[in-house]
Amino acid sequence: MTAKLANFGLRILLIAAVLAVWEAFVRVLDIPAFILPRPTSVFMALYRGTVSTMYFEHLQVTLTETLIGFGVGCSLALVLGTVVALSRRTEYFLYPFIVMFQAMPKVALAPIIIVWFGLGLTSKVITAALVAFFPLLVNTIVGLRSADEDRVNLMRSLAASRWQIFWMLQLPNAMPYIFAGLEIAMIFSLLGAIVAELVGAESGLGMLIQSMNFTMDVAGQFSVLLILSALGLALNGIVTAIRRRVLFWDVTQKLEIEGAKVKKGGTT
Repeated sequence: MTAKLANFGLRILLIAAVLAVWEAFVRVLDIPAFILPRPTSVFMALYRGTVSTMYFEHLQVTLTETLIGFGVGCSLALVLGTVVALSRRTEYFLYPFIVMFQAMPKVALAPIIIVWFGLGLTSKVITAALVAFFPLLVNTIVGLRSADEDRVNLMRSLAASRWQIFWMLQLPNAMPYIFAGLEIAMIFSLLGAIVAELVGAESGLGMLIQSMNFTMDVAGQFSVLLILSALGLALNGIVTAIRRRVLFWDVTQKLEIEGAKVKKGGTT
């Protein structure tokens, strides 16, 4: 516990040192606020937006778009990834379409999606789902196909059904890959929602950044970026915490825990 508190204290000191250097750099060089604002100005903008509850309203919209898009995109990716991984025939027909669609830049698709579905929630959810879809799809396919062939043959020799092989061997083996894809998909869904809001939206943090850009409120833009960074960190932390609870049997996770115990024992 003492080592953790010391490390946390060092992290806080590092952040404070970076902010102090940033503040001194801007003041000494007399950099205009519309180019690079001072950290104090950024935190003042963050305080004003928080007190007025303006940030909370837009944060709620962006978070809703992100979570719904993440859920929709990941659900489709799990289903399609499982079908493709378990059926070579399905892969033969669908894989070219998957590759071609993946090659399309999602940022370029965002304006088209907004034209089709409007400025509301639907277009943001679709964009977030598309961006989150492919990382999990690829990880699901790779994970399900990484099962040891000898174990698969052994289960077949024991008269195990295809469903039993999938449920008892392939899916557990693929779970670390799936959770790795979920961690990436969560951040990507947030990025997708923000990109769609920047293109066109009625509310949300991305729309707020765009409106602040028109008024040259750079300190406000930095404060929103700070909120987005904290939001991304929190969402990633939630997925990581779930992974640790679900994959308690994973070898790599056990090694991480043992390494932390050894490090803790060495510091005491």
